[in-house]
Order: sequence, then C-alpha cells, then structure tokens
Amino acid sequence: MSQDRTAELQALLSQRILILDGAMGTMIQRHKLSEEDYRGERFADWHSDLKGNNDLLAITQPDLIRGIHEEYLAAGADILETNTFNGTRVSMADYHMEDLAHEINLAATRLARAAADKVSTPDKPRFVAGVLGSTSRTCSISPDVHAPRFR
Repeated sequence: MSQDRTAELQALLSQRILILDGAMGTMIQRHKLSEEDYRGERFADWHSDLKGNNDLLAITQPDLIRGIHEEYLAAGADILETNTFNGTRVSMADYHMEDLAHEINLAATRLARAAADKVSTPDKPRFVAGVLGSTSRTCSISPDVHAPRFR
C-alpha cells in the first residue's frame, strides 16, 4: 500500500538539500549489454531488436537495475528515480511493446522502492521519484520543427 510522504519530504527539504541520483542510462551503458542481455529469457524470441530499451531491464535484468540504485544510495542519494524514462506506450512502440508499458513501470518502481526501503532509516529516509522523459515522437505539425517561429 502506498503512503503519502509529501509532508516528510517537504520538511526535509526545508532543513537541507536532498541529493537526487544520477543518470541511469550512463550507468547501464557501463555494463555493455548485448541484445541477448536486453531480451532475457522471456523475450528471447521477440520479433524486433530490444537493445537500447533500458526500461525493459526492470523485467529482464532486475538485479542490474537494483544494483545501480544501490550504488546511488551508497553514494549518498536521498531520492532514487525510477528507471522509466521511456516507459510510455508511445516510446515502447519503437520496440513493439506498447502493451508492456504498465508492467515495465510497475517493475521499475518496485525495484527503486525496494532499494530505497532497504537502506532507509528514521534519521535518513529515502524517497523514490517517478521519471517520465520525452518520447521518440514529435507532436508538432510544423513545416519545420527546428524553427521555433513555425511552432
């Protein structure tokens, strides 16, 4: 069951600067994952390439994502971001995985929450922030998306 911790977060923010974790994509790239790593067992026979679908790793490589969260916590992060930058139906369409967007977001959120809960104490609570990035599609019908005067 979720718990609203807004008041706790606001109280801490009035006392000190809270540290947000860093770039998940950069941390994932360090592992030099192969297509097979992204696929895992469940998606071994998927009909399109999956390499680069970092959000999917919450399902296919949960230990790797949990480990990255734990590294950020060990470095002093107060707030973990979910590994859901591209966890939308629009972005998942690039991999033909639109129907998995909810499952991916849920898995990623659970991983971040479990990592935060593992090290959270009354003196140093840890928080999780949901992340949503831009999509791979433009919403502009501009004749020139690179010229602001046309937008």
